[in-house]
Amino acid sequence: MKEELSKAELLQKEIMSKKDAYLENLITRLEEGRDYCNDYMAFLNFAKTEREFVKKTVSLLESNGFSRYDKSEKIGKGVYYNNRGKSLIAVTKGSRPLSDGFRMIAAHVDSPRLDLKPNPMYESDSLGYFKTHYYGGIKKYQWAAIPLAMHGTVITHDGKSIDIVIGEDDQDEVFCITDLLPHLSGKAQDSRTTREVIKGEELNILIGSVPIDDEKIKEPIKLNLMSILNKKYGMVEKDFVSAEIEFVPAFKSRYIGFDKSLIGAYAQDDRVCAYAALKAFLKSETPEYWTMLVLADKEETGSDGNTGLASSMIFEFVTSISEKENADRRIVFMNSDCISSDVAAGYDPTFSSVSDPQNSCYLGRGVSVERYTGAAGKVYTSEASAEYVWRIIKMLDDAGIIWQSGELGKVDEGGGGTVAKFIARLGADVIDMGVPVLSMHSPFEVTSCLDVYELYKAFKAFYKQS
Repeated sequence: MKEELSKAELLQKEIMSKKDAYLENLITRLEEGRDYCNDYMAFLNFAKTEREFVKKTVSLLESNGFSRYDKSEKIGKGVYYNNRGKSLIAVTKGSRPLSDGFRMIAAHVDSPRLDLKPNPMYESDSLGYFKTHYYGGIKKYQWAAIPLAMHGTVITHDGKSIDIVIGEDDQDEVFCITDLLPHLSGKAQDSRTTREVIKGEELNILIGSVPIDDEKIKEPIKLNLMSILNKKYGMVEKDFVSAEIEFVPAFKSRYIGFDKSLIGAYAQDDRVCAYAALKAFLKSETPEYWTMLVLADKEETGSDGNTGLASSMIFEFVTSISEKENADRRIVFMNSDCISSDVAAGYDPTFSSVSDPQNSCYLGRGVSVERYTGAAGKVYTSEASAEYVWRIIKMLDDAGIIWQSGELGKVDEGGGGTVAKFIARLGADVIDMGVPVLSMHSPFEVTSCLDVYELYKAFKAFYKQS
């Protein structure tokens, strides 16, 4: 006989938040998203830099009928603007006029890494090295004693552009930063603070040890290493000044756990969101509202520069599109709904003291929705209005998307921002949405397969909403 619910249980069901929605058909949901997760992981293995992500995106857009934006030509199905190979904007024309606004998702494709200094190569005591300048917020010690791969674009002295990838193929050489053995680290290293276990000027990448066989040469190892690069790529030493060369973890993305329910990979912040946005955008054929995809650069360093969202990139592009469609740019922005898609800090039981359990996002419990980010007293953030938060939550509920809401740790513990504030300045409604991540900004970040797939479904629903 079916047990009847008490009045209190009925009341709880009616007015209290449902805490176990993520448990409904959990195994089925995981299996439904397995193909998507496999494709996502393969994409991560290919696109480890912002240039590689944008290059692959352009290829996918063109194969799906998109063309490079030309102000003098009519907009067909959709167009894209490739900003210096490191950020991108794409739009699909909707059935409604542009003046009704667009549906935009913005994510960033840059991630913490090690860049080369302008004059990087040197030798010391029978070993060859590259000097680096770390990019973004990292724990420097996490980058020592792991295999590193070299990715980059070099403009050689004769003007030729060359893309370099070394360390990703199983037969490739890799590189590394050395660390002290525990037997000798007592005085030299163990007394340092966590942030200084490895200092910035100690992030020197080991690149070789064999010298040129000539006693007259002052730096024979450096000359030998430079001659290898010259023979293979036509490089000379001064080419490093203009080159954009990044060192990233050489390992591949992998499933984590006996149940393969988690994904471990480099640069899931924020390519987990960028990939979901790209895939959902490509599915938004013949939408009611114009749809827009923004892949931004420089978020990890404040969004400055001409490829970051603090620039006029979106403003100028929408202005140009609006003029072509005889729309008022200001009205277009004011009528637009936007998602700033970035990852959230996942609740980590091992380090629970920095989080508010009641206001944290948990791996495997769905999409993270954060109406504001920032630090301390909501500094450096944009806060979504009650009306817009309600519309987004209703959209997720109507589409059957599992979601959760939280903050980036306890109020006084720290914090961080996203690109939301730069979009809000233009007059559009914007909210943060992504997935929770463990070990964020490390060389091997962790997400949940369920969350990753739910995010993709949420973005499809957002682009299709009427």
